[in-house]
Amino acid sequence: MDKRIPALLTVCALGALTLTSCGSSGSSGGGTDADGKVTLKLVAADYGDKESNSSKAYWNGVATAFTAANPDIRVDVQVVNWNDIDQQVKTMIQSGNVPDVLQTGGYADKVADDLLYTAEDVLSPATRGNLIDSFARAGQVKGVQYGIPFVSSARLLFYNKALLQQAGVAQPPTTWEELRQAAEQVKAKVPGVTPYALPLGPEEAQGESMIWELGNGGGPTAKDGSYALDSQADIDTFRWLRTNLVDPGLTYANPATTDRKTAFADFAAGKAAMLDGHPSLIRMAKEGKVDYGVAPIPGKAGPLGSTLGVADWMMAFKKNGHRDQVRKFLDFAYAKDNMLKFDETYNLLPVTQDTLSALTAGGNHKDLEPFFAVLPNAVFYPLGDTTWDVVSAELKKGIGTAVSGDPAKVLADLQKKAQDAVANK
Repeated sequence: MDKRIPALLTVCALGALTLTSCGSSGSSGGGTDADGKVTLKLVAADYGDKESNSSKAYWNGVATAFTAANPDIRVDVQVVNWNDIDQQVKTMIQSGNVPDVLQTGGYADKVADDLLYTAEDVLSPATRGNLIDSFARAGQVKGVQYGIPFVSSARLLFYNKALLQQAGVAQPPTTWEELRQAAEQVKAKVPGVTPYALPLGPEEAQGESMIWELGNGGGPTAKDGSYALDSQADIDTFRWLRTNLVDPGLTYANPATTDRKTAFADFAAGKAAMLDGHPSLIRMAKEGKVDYGVAPIPGKAGPLGSTLGVADWMMAFKKNGHRDQVRKFLDFAYAKDNMLKFDETYNLLPVTQDTLSALTAGGNHKDLEPFFAVLPNAVFYPLGDTTWDVVSAELKKGIGTAVSGDPAKVLADLQKKAQDAVANK
């Protein structure tokens, strides 16, 4: 897939979940329940940062409304934390307890194992036609769409205006050196605040690391699409982070164990001056009464020309044989009112054309306009590579240690695992 997404590409996101359920426990296999009804199993990600705004409330509402309109189909909802969802889904698949519908961060590995329906199988022509085309194409493997885009986001630098002003920083940084200098001033003049929040823990280390790599002309793949996790550009990036942010105490003492959720919470509480963030942080900052600004992410020599875009995906499994029921559910879930509610609740960007039109009408979402502006040049993970989910899981577990140990060794080990994944696919 072409990783540079065209201008209408206005979507994507992130999340974190806790196991819960709604409705009847239902059946774990195909066929019907004892009363002749079908129970669909939905596993979905939670985009909330606390119990009161957990996505389980959203999905419970969708499931209840859907069953009211389709009495012969129940929906059993499970919500799983982002740190655990990859492993939990893997365990479910291995044990035969396969969901009918999964909403998470990647799909291609399931395609490689021939587990999924195609999008054409489980979406009506009207629903497929309503997807923003560039995202629909990003859901393809070898020209066939399996991944159904659900949400998207892009990344910008968030900064606390009051903390930077207190530290004597007149403008947000545009280069790594300016960021280091700003962080030093914050450390010197605003004690008790984390100057730059660097989350390289397992929640989303693959995202934070890619942002920094892009700033030095690197990234997880080479121009030919092959993995290049230990490129010289990437090694130099992590050496810079270690020498200029971690060792001088300008970020967390151990970024490898610090998750995005912690960094976002610190920023929303006024305890972090700068970090890379996505639109969900807007609501958190407002709730925390933080006077924030956003700016292009600093690169080594200047602002990034291509920021990170992240898409999360819906997919449907074949094992239980519920294709027709899944199609009804997904057509219902992708209706404008449902998608608009989810996007507005979590300040995410839309993947459907009618939701995009609703969000951009009337100037009611000016806080999202900077994110819309950077999406035309956004760079995405290599989502169409059937080994990406395996490689991404390894990055989540290990790449954070590159800012405390030897970056060349850490990245070489990860590159070997990526090459093994390619050889074994």
